Amino acid sequence: MPRRTPRTALDRVRTFRRLPGFLKTASVCVLIAGLVSPITQSAASAATSASPAAAANDYCGGQCSDILPPGENGNATLAQILLNQAFGTQPGHAEDQLGPYANLATGYKGLSDTTINNFFNDASFGVPSDQVASTEKPNGRSDVTIVRDKKTGVPHITGTTRYGTEFGAGYAAAEDRLWLMDVFRHVGRGQLTSFAGGAAANQGLEQEFYRNAPYTEADLQAQIDRAVANNGARGQQALSDADAYLDGINSYIDASDSGRYFPGEYDLTGHKDAITNAGTIDHFKITDLVALASVIGSLFGSGGGGEVNNALSLMAAQDKYGVEQGTKVWESFRERNDPEAVLTVHGGQSFPYGAKPATAKGQALPDAGSVTQEPLVYDRTGSAASTAAKSASTTAAKTDLSSARRGMSNALVVSGKYTASGHPIAVFGPQTGYFAPQLLMLQEIQGPGISARGASFAGLSMYVELGRGQDYSWSATTSGQDIIDTYAVELCQDDYHYLYHGTCTAMDKVEQKNSWSPTLADGTAAGSYTMRVWRTKYGPVEYRATVGGKKVAYTSLRSSYLHEVDSIIGFQMLNDPGYIKGPQDFQSAAQHINYTFNWFYADSQHTAYYNSGDNPVRADGVDTEFPVWAQPAYEWKNWNPDTNTADYTAPSAHPNSIDQDYYVSWNNKQAKDYTTASWGDGSVHRANLLDDRVKKLVAAGGVTRAQLVQAMASASVSDLRAEDVLPELLQVVNSSPVTDSTAADAVNKLQAWVAAGAQRTETSAGSKTYANADAIRILDAWWPLLVKAEFQPGLGSDLYNALTSNLAIDEAPSAGHGPTGSHAGSSFQYGWWSYVDKDIRSVLGQNVQGPLAAKYCGNGDLGACRDALISTLKQAAGMTAAQVYPGDSVCSAGDQWCADSIVQRTLGGIKHGNISWQNRPTFQQVVEYTSHR
Repeated sequence: MPRRTPRTALDRVRTFRRLPGFLKTASVCVLIAGLVSPITQSAASAATSASPAAAANDYCGGQCSDILPPGENGNATLAQILLNQAFGTQPGHAEDQLGPYANLATGYKGLSDTTINNFFNDASFGVPSDQVASTEKPNGRSDVTIVRDKKTGVPHITGTTRYGTEFGAGYAAAEDRLWLMDVFRHVGRGQLTSFAGGAAANQGLEQEFYRNAPYTEADLQAQIDRAVANNGARGQQALSDADAYLDGINSYIDASDSGRYFPGEYDLTGHKDAITNAGTIDHFKITDLVALASVIGSLFGSGGGGEVNNALSLMAAQDKYGVEQGTKVWESFRERNDPEAVLTVHGGQSFPYGAKPATAKGQALPDAGSVTQEPLVYDRTGSAASTAAKSASTTAAKTDLSSARRGMSNALVVSGKYTASGHPIAVFGPQTGYFAPQLLMLQEIQGPGISARGASFAGLSMYVELGRGQDYSWSATTSGQDIIDTYAVELCQDDYHYLYHGTCTAMDKVEQKNSWSPTLADGTAAGSYTMRVWRTKYGPVEYRATVGGKKVAYTSLRSSYLHEVDSIIGFQMLNDPGYIKGPQDFQSAAQHINYTFNWFYADSQHTAYYNSGDNPVRADGVDTEFPVWAQPAYEWKNWNPDTNTADYTAPSAHPNSIDQDYYVSWNNKQAKDYTTASWGDGSVHRANLLDDRVKKLVAAGGVTRAQLVQAMASASVSDLRAEDVLPELLQVVNSSPVTDSTAADAVNKLQAWVAAGAQRTETSAGSKTYANADAIRILDAWWPLLVKAEFQPGLGSDLYNALTSNLAIDEAPSAGHGPTGSHAGSSFQYGWWSYVDKDIRSVLGQNVQGPLAAKYCGNGDLGACRDALISTLKQAAGMTAAQVYPGDSVCSAGDQWCADSIVQRTLGGIKHGNISWQNRPTFQQVVEYTSHR
């Protein structure tokens, strides 16, 4: 029957700001009484009998599992939203995966293969007849059936025609995520505030993505036209699938509108009238899918950028040390190809990319003090001119212009040679943050040419994007190799004309005007502004400066710019059982995905890895780290500015492997000589937490699913600094007896924590109090103090500050800075742990491969280094919990557990409680196939 409850940057989005304080219990009850009837009538009139789904094409033998919190149901009617806001009542299947997911943090130690599904869902194909909750024929169609299971409400879509299958996928997507899909098609167009309200967070979100992908409607349509034209029969099939998918979405919109069971957020934001049902929910169109894809691609799959920041820190280093020594210092911190970095492909294979050229050509470093960021927002009125709004704009720009991208991870894959069963085992998934509703949604799709179950981004779920086929599974992590370059275009005539191949050429002005008024959902006062981007053939303008006295604009050119939709072909292949027969086919499919991802594969016999992305072939001598002149000699090879296409590195040049002993990935360096755009691929990386554990399992042999899950879960609650760096710091501190009582007490607590495993875990499940709480507080306070004391005296303030702009010092779970933000789970991706590790080991006289250019702690003197560490340790030990964890809108000051905790950030009207910190994928699979076709 029709569902009655069709239910980074993103961390800051908020569409419901006013509602909780606005509603009163009495008014809630009155509204609910008037709203329940239409829902019940709609449901009763559409009830049909249930029927089981067949699973003869499933080769996993009951050993495939998955999980995606908080729950499958991401839609809620107005009545359900009001109940949730007033009483905490949850719609069915809105959070039934949150508890099992959260419980793994304290339950993993006793895990066995037979208890895995206490913490995960059974991801077998089909639904047993006694587990069928509902069966529906969307829009009365005879060629598609949507079955939902009792436990999780996941849609299992079975079609007898390709059109019907995709129609069902669209219908199910709208049932589960219609409001979220609508939010993000507006984000992709830079229209969020006009649609959902003018909250400062909404302003920041739309600005971040509009700066990165300022597309017109014609640009969106052109992407579709090119993708179809360039991909033959598969391109035509993708278009047909998308059209059928859209028909399904729009059929549900019509049905829910007439039946009045559409998401209640439309009422609360003024798009629908809760009493008369006046107003409209706009149908989706093909370009909406491209707008959605542009958001996901730029958020998770576009490595690179940051060349201007790199130039500024290089210049600071050269200013302090001179050009030659300053360059050496800068390169040592950049760690382009650090020999101690943990690698995904660890067999010694070399995949050169992004290396420092022997002699750099075409560099266009700015004149000192000349760089200014290009404004995006103009003509602010009303609340758009507030301090909060301007602060959101600053944060959005900083996030977009940095090379530090949100991590999407992780993966642990072990070859069958080292498992107990002789079959490969994989535990993997994307770390996409925590939202309510979740950005991803679960589904199973079975139809002509499609057979898959897994997760897809809402609104793009015509195919499963991460999941399993009949006898294989696949997943991805963000790779971050550099596909974005910064060009210096020389200005002519005025600030809005530039030289292109010797001709003075006008920039293209693209604008989006937004305005908003208060609603029940968002009480932000009325306001408006205009976002304005100046585009060149070399991409949008990001900065202005002078180079050698000449006025220039720095532009950003991304190889996936104007090509976000191209990857649809690769996903289509991954869903096609007729195409994927083994690891080579998997790698071939991944080659059709232009997002910068690491892809992993496992079946009953083989494992495989491939790094995807359109890596442009750069001109000889171009250094990818810095801006270059916008001249033919320094452009990508065979670059066509009209289509933004070029020559790309061959698939064999991308890191790839089949049947390596094991693979781990947590957004770390892919392979020897393969440079990623973000900083921090050094001797200590969060991937070491996985690599150390999996390496031990493989050495012992007989690996089981439970053991590999335990390795992941143990890493997910471990403090990287405490496990891999703190022992060295304590070695320096203890190089002489610690006589100060405050320092000695702190050392004892830290040592006890390390001995206990260096984890951030509750004393018992649900206690909301950490074991070793004092030690954790001390390290959280000490880390930024010790890093500054260790490095700033030697580097000087200017260079130290410049380098912290390239790489943040810390990303502890409670940190509210960096690309992830607070309460987001993902931690320890970006930080100075490698620098501290290398420097302290050098001071201790230990062997360091790829050392920093100098010894910084105590200027290389062990005693002076020890004094600096003890001084800052005493300072940290004296800081109260309230000082270390100052509190926010979620937590009171001093609440350590809460400061770390994960919050499902509301993108709609339903709220969920926060859960204990884990550093693990949002959607996660555990798979071990028993046979193959």
